[in-house]
Amino acid sequence: MNMALSRGLRCCQRVFSWIPVLIITAVVLWSYYAYVFELCLFTLSNSLEKVAYLLVFHVCFVMFSWTYWKSIFTPPATPCKKFQLSYSDKQRYEFEERPDAQKQILVEIAKKLPIFTRAQSGAIRFCDRCQVLKPDRCHHCSVCETCVLKMDHHCPWVNNCVGFSNYKFFLLFLSYSMLYCVFIAATVFQYFLKFWVGDLPNGPAKFHVLFLMFVALMFFVSLMFLFGYHCWLVAKNRSTLEAFSAPVFVSGPDRNGFNVGIRKNLQQVFGEERRLWFIPVFTSQGNGHYFPLKNRSSESRNPLLANEDMWDESDDGSEEGSLVEDQDPSVTIEMEE
Repeated sequence: MNMALSRGLRCCQRVFSWIPVLIITAVVLWSYYAYVFELCLFTLSNSLEKVAYLLVFHVCFVMFSWTYWKSIFTPPATPCKKFQLSYSDKQRYEFEERPDAQKQILVEIAKKLPIFTRAQSGAIRFCDRCQVLKPDRCHHCSVCETCVLKMDHHCPWVNNCVGFSNYKFFLLFLSYSMLYCVFIAATVFQYFLKFWVGDLPNGPAKFHVLFLMFVALMFFVSLMFLFGYHCWLVAKNRSTLEAFSAPVFVSGPDRNGFNVGIRKNLQQVFGEERRLWFIPVFTSQGNGHYFPLKNRSSESRNPLLANEDMWDESDDGSEEGSLVEDQDPSVTIEMEE
């Protein structure tokens, strides 16, 4: 009975979680109808102006829709099997009754992995729900019910976790949303004034044009602040979670621990090919499990992290490319959700 009730509640939660996406979709579809039909086809009389408006509008609309789709339907990246407990390690861990011995098992596993961040207590981060040692910048999302690589936040407006796999798409979604709103407001403004002062006759187009102006400006202002905040985060190489709670390293908390300079910070998100920066295709650097550190001294002592390509994500269980740097066996494990 309780299990059936729990499943029913989860099902309802998943259904209701799509409501913000449906709201955005409905507003965008209405804006398409209002702009294309009520403004361009029914109000504009100049054919050249009409063609130019429709052409640019559809470019903005397609790019907005493409980036929104990618933000919604790109699955969150999760830790690979090297960060999961193997069958033998899991058996050892579960059958071991002594807490200290359990912690030591996890410490031994962590020695093989490129993990530099710690919990607030200084412990190695471990998710008991997913049974994984958390890579740097990885966090467990209670909504998605999984650990997400370089998790930024869970966004209800895309009904998805924004993280390593789709952060570029999310930033492009914000930028093309702003462009969409700016273009609509700029081209509608003169007709907004004509309807407002009565130079154009009353009709259905008047209602749509007036509301187009208000809605475009309202969304632009809210998006401008959000986009500006994320531009600042990218420049500092921080996630939203790291901006509120600084990542903890062996030496202590450091908000700039992953800040390697603006150019390299941008390349981590958008890649090295600038011609692809504004296209919603995945070009982010790395694999989401390891990120260069501001203080590279720890990397220089490690042959693996000095050459990231040596670290293989293969799931064959081999220890090649594992973290060989000795780790203090006294380090404890903190169980995190």
